Amino acid sequence: MKKIIRNSIYIIFGTILYAAGISLFLDPNNLAPGGLVGVSVILSRVLSVSTGTLYFILNIPIVLLGIWKFGVKFMASTTVVIVMNSLLTDFFAGFDAITTEPILAALAGGILIGAGIGIIFRAGTTTGGMDIVIKVIKTKYKHIKTGVLFFTIDMIIVAVSGFVFGNFNIAMYALISVFVSGRVMDTILYGSDEARLIYIISNKYQEISARVLKELDVGVTFLEGKGGYSNENKNVIMCVIRKQLTPRLEDIIKEEDPASFMIISSANEIYGEGYKDILGTRL
Repeated sequence: MKKIIRNSIYIIFGTILYAAGISLFLDPNNLAPGGLVGVSVILSRVLSVSTGTLYFILNIPIVLLGIWKFGVKFMASTTVVIVMNSLLTDFFAGFDAITTEPILAALAGGILIGAGIGIIFRAGTTTGGMDIVIKVIKTKYKHIKTGVLFFTIDMIIVAVSGFVFGNFNIAMYALISVFVSGRVMDTILYGSDEARLIYIISNKYQEISARVLKELDVGVTFLEGKGGYSNENKNVIMCVIRKQLTPRLEDIIKEEDPASFMIISSANEIYGEGYKDILGTRL
């Protein structure tokens, strides 16, 4: 019950920050911050429909896709976040913009959106939209990097906003908000470290590793260990995981084996599949 109450508070607070960032800073200044909310901002000018309403409508097929691919349980909390974001975005749209200075709007809006997403992730859910689309794409095209997909989609949306609004300076300000929101989200979740190196010792290592592979799309390695007291052979799960996914991994471990032993450490320099090559460039 404590966990439900805590996560509910996180979701409410996170969605308020998220919606305020959109309606009080970005949307009034024609800044499309990538993702589905960026698409909603652009279409609201073309269709004369509110951004919050469009955000909800565009998420309907994505939610149905998520339910089909990942099940109702996986999408339940995300659906709640989508509905709240839509309602709060339209609610805050009734107020005047806090600032009409594009650079200030980009910075403040990016901070609020990043903080909102980070808090929502801490509650173990997502904001829907492109998160679900990219997760579905990854199930079929595993060789494509998740970061590359997010970056490509955001760049396309920001570029399109420049054409629609007829002002590429505005598009550049929107790009600033994308980077700021990403940095703030990372900081709220786990500080400035790039990733986490995690060791898991559990008798249910097979169940845990299967869920990590399927739900998080994260590779695992089994290490052979031996208990010093019990003298029993044990399989130790080792994995390197993005900061944003660590709360979800912790939830999986708690659900499968609350008695498991887990070690989490920072991993600042990672070379290999999904991270950097030996020359320091992103793979």
